[in-house]
Amino acid sequence: MNNLSPILITGAGGEVGSVSGDIARRLLAKGYPVRAFVRTDDERADALRAVGAEVFVGDLLKLADVAQALRGCRRVFFTMSLSPYYLDANLVMVAAARAANNIEVLVNISDIEQSYMTYEHMAAPREHRLKWLGGLVDDYSPQQRAHWLAEQAVNWSGLPAVQIRATFFIENPLLTWFPVKRVVEKGELLLPFAGSSFNPIAATDVAEACAHILIAPEEHIGQSYALTGPELKNMDEVAADFSAVLGKEIRYVAQSLESSDQSIDSILTARNAHAGEHLKALTRLIAGGRYEEVTDTLTMLIGRTPTTLRQALAKNVRLQQARVTSNAG
Repeated sequence: MNNLSPILITGAGGEVGSVSGDIARRLLAKGYPVRAFVRTDDERADALRAVGAEVFVGDLLKLADVAQALRGCRRVFFTMSLSPYYLDANLVMVAAARAANNIEVLVNISDIEQSYMTYEHMAAPREHRLKWLGGLVDDYSPQQRAHWLAEQAVNWSGLPAVQIRATFFIENPLLTWFPVKRVVEKGELLLPFAGSSFNPIAATDVAEACAHILIAPEEHIGQSYALTGPELKNMDEVAADFSAVLGKEIRYVAQSLESSDQSIDSILTARNAHAGEHLKALTRLIAGGRYEEVTDTLTMLIGRTPTTLRQALAKNVRLQQARVTSNAG
């Protein structure tokens, strides 16, 4: 690759746990030029400029913006925050990348559900789908369906692509945003995951894997990688990790799905009902045992043992801020 060709990274102005921003910083640190696609020119964009990124301010739903952002780029990382227009944005990127006719790799981040969202299971009768998904939900969230359709479109496009199917992020609001205040103040981890286990992954590890692929994509073209964290954790073990990080006893308290739904609605409905529906689906999939699997694919991609839940919690910004606020009060 011509080192003067910037690598286009969308979603680079993300919030806490942003994979895109981490990828951009990793590439820049290794001497690769980065064009960071952001929606808003704010302090996050300034932070990217400060580390050497070329910042492009635009709208992923506008073909003119995406086509302009792609000019001179041969490698692309695509993501977009939870949105009812996710599929639209993905298709705009695919169309622009096909028209550019010079793309060496499109790394498309998806989710682990895509590994079992086969046509046969999705088209099966409700009774089959209910059993297949763990007994608590018979369908996927609109966001998960958009990811599925986006993967189909990327495959149909003929572009040299890599699908990254990441599991539940440790930085997900369900784990390290919504419950944190109660964890710090009352010593209770309130989650609606019943007696199930899950396989959370650190965003920084996903970023490292994607950066490796963007730097040397040849052997990865056409692959779909299902990425999980290194451990299968039940809820008492998750509480124990919070305890170790905070230096105080934290106990798991089982929350009903109905109560969880109400909490999600109270926090998200006004600002992002689409995200709320996605999180509700996730609670049911986790509680139904659909995330009880650990793969070694992430280890293969990054060449080291992935970050554990405890290690990630120790560095989590929201958790540390909540602890400082609680101690100050």
